[in-house]
Amino acid sequence: PFQFPAELSHKRVGCQGKTKDPKSCAAYRYNKNMPKLISQYVCQQCGKVVPRQLGKCPQCGGWDTFVEEVIQTQSEPAKTHLRGMNARSEPRRMGEIAGDAEERIPLPISEFARVLGGGVVPGSIVLVGGDPGIGKSTLLLQMALEMAGTKETAGQKVLYVSGEESERQIKMRALRLSRLSAENNDHTFSDELLLLTETNLDIVLEHVQAVKPDLLIVDSIQTVYLPDMTSTAGSVSQVRECANRLREVAKTTGMAVFLVGHVTKEGVIAGPRVLEHIVDTVLYLEGDRFQSYRLLRSVKNRFGATAEVGVFEMRDRGMVEVLNPSEAFLAERMVNAPGSAIAVTMEGTRPLLVEIQGLTSPSNLGNPRRTPNGVDFNRLLLTTAVLTRRLGMRLAEQDVFVNVIGGLQVSEPAADLSIAAAIASSLKDVPVKADTVFIGEVGLSGELRWVGQMNTRLREAAKLGFRTAIIPRRVRPGEALPQGIEIKEARSLREALNLALMTDK
Repeated sequence: PFQFPAELSHKRVGCQGKTKDPKSCAAYRYNKNMPKLISQYVCQQCGKVVPRQLGKCPQCGGWDTFVEEVIQTQSEPAKTHLRGMNARSEPRRMGEIAGDAEERIPLPISEFARVLGGGVVPGSIVLVGGDPGIGKSTLLLQMALEMAGTKETAGQKVLYVSGEESERQIKMRALRLSRLSAENNDHTFSDELLLLTETNLDIVLEHVQAVKPDLLIVDSIQTVYLPDMTSTAGSVSQVRECANRLREVAKTTGMAVFLVGHVTKEGVIAGPRVLEHIVDTVLYLEGDRFQSYRLLRSVKNRFGATAEVGVFEMRDRGMVEVLNPSEAFLAERMVNAPGSAIAVTMEGTRPLLVEIQGLTSPSNLGNPRRTPNGVDFNRLLLTTAVLTRRLGMRLAEQDVFVNVIGGLQVSEPAADLSIAAAIASSLKDVPVKADTVFIGEVGLSGELRWVGQMNTRLREAAKLGFRTAIIPRRVRPGEALPQGIEIKEARSLREALNLALMTDK
């Protein structure tokens, strides 16, 4: 519809100056009642809205994160409509609501089921994030193939929606994961597995209503869009609104929904933080791109324990479960090599034994380097400072390198003692006893502090054949320590290193 230009006054347009009051002019009233387009700028990381372009976001501190979005204002109040999970909601007494736990859909991939809390909960919405090429699409396609079953053993009805790849590309990956050839695949894939390549969410929801799947996979949430919104796909408004629509569908129909989310260069899921609050479960697929091991970590789970971890190995036929990750991480360990120590770390409720390597080298720089790979940089600085100040080790003229084998990230303080043992072993060129594990936090005074879930850690070390464990000395009585492994308690870091090194150099 025509709208009078704003630069023309009411005297020149409409009334030709016949009215003295501008608000009584027909042209003025026409322009006032017309909807107007207003530009606003939205931060793509935190969702803050500002009226003009800014270089740095005042809320999250991100640079060049504001994107212009055009919104249309209504001249009259818009008619509200119900967009809840049901047509009309009403309060109910707590005693009238069924309290039985909903039965989970069994998932054949045991490591995936472990992270989810035992299986897929009907009506839940799960967000899976990870770096590009880490294996998100591969893992979810494997899950779709497993849950749909084969033509002989049909399972759940699965709808896989892809906005990034073509149907042919997904079929080629499915053949590779199923280890099939193009000639015999038609008799193997289940009729319950459906594939859709579409980015318009309205069309996707129409297909969902027609197909009525038990499981919906959207790859990815940043590629789908709603056509009634002016912003582009992947923007804050689109991601938030699309996730809300999918959440309503999941809660209303009881269909489980899996979303793939892109991550930023900082390693967090792209889009507003409210996206992680909308979904029921947030999973991160982590790992070094140059290593074969992948960790599926749960950071939020409304239906299970948080911080759970599933371990996979990327092979040519897809993601293979690692049922005993500690044994896999220690398989290539060189026994009695200086600078190597075994730490027992907890990933959720699962203990993992990892090898931590330390290397010291004389430095010609005025400020020697401290290079961590897999451990926190501040924890490394703390450990080297304690070794220098409390034990008299001359690390001020040494470059210190610490590496965690397997591409793992160890962040808990229980690995402090193993880091200190690896650095001291390299500096003195004395190996650590091969059958010894280290568990404990190092304080600034050089004392060792107790850590949680000690019995679980010790039982895992004993199961893998380690004979000795060096732990902090208990000052308060507690649960009896497990049998089958020799426990050596130390009060200070100096005492622990004297017990650990093969000689007293």
